[in-house]
Order: sequence, then C-alpha cells, then structure tokens
Amino acid sequence: MTDRSHELINTAAQAAADKLAHDIVAYDVSDVLSITDAFLLASAPNDRQVKAIVDEIEERLSKELGAKPVRREGDREARWVLLDYVDIVVHVQHSEERVFYALERLWKDCPEVELPEEAKATRGKAEEHAKLRAAEEAAELDGDWR
Repeated sequence: MTDRSHELINTAAQAAADKLAHDIVAYDVSDVLSITDAFLLASAPNDRQVKAIVDEIEERLSKELGAKPVRREGDREARWVLLDYVDIVVHVQHSEERVFYALERLWKDCPEVELPEEAKATRGKAEEHAKLRAAEEAAELDGDWR
C-alpha cells in the first residue's frame, strides 16, 4: 500500500468519524486486487447520514489532499454509496446493507489498515444503535398495549 493510499484512507476515515459513521474499518487489498490499494468501509443508521458522511469525505479529500473521485455511485438511494479514488475505494452503507452484504467477510483475509483513534472508536456503534432502536420500538409497542 502506498503512502498516498494511507493518507487518503486516514483522511477519509477521520471525516467519516467526524460525521458519526459507525464501524469504520479499512483493508489493504493491494495484494489481491490490482485496481486499488485499499477499501474503507463505514455505515450509518439512515440514508440522510450516509449522504452526509459521503459529502464530508469527498469535501475533506478534495480540500486537504486535492483528491477527487473518478466515480461516485449509489447517490440516489443513499443506501450504499461508493467513492472510487483509484488508490482507495470508499464504501458508505446504510447499516442494513452493511449487515446484509457483509463486505468484511469478503476481505477478512486482507490486513486491516491502522486508522486514527476516532475512527477506531466507532467499532460496535451500529450494534449499540440497533439495540437502542429495538428498545425504543419495544417501549412504543408496550405503551400501545396498555
């Protein structure tokens, strides 16, 4: 993985963390793919937040590193947005898509990239959020039955 890829991954991960993304992780895929060095994965509990995370990543990479994506896909639905920077590919997914597609399973044999502390601190946030939502929904249903 190149120094440029590390720089892009770290800046993108920090931007995602600043917009409260969940479960940010990056994989060095340079040994198994010739088209890119690394994948960054992040998720959010709703479409609006997915879009905000993607916009922040794109803005930060452009301002701080002069990088613009060669391709951006999935904007309309904002359930899974892909930003292709050639050196890295960023996947920001709605939490439901993240669980369903389980990209981590595909890349589990690739080394994880060390990320900034704020990004690492997001691990497990999707699960916490899901439990909180389930408890809120249960409380609402419980209130309806009384």
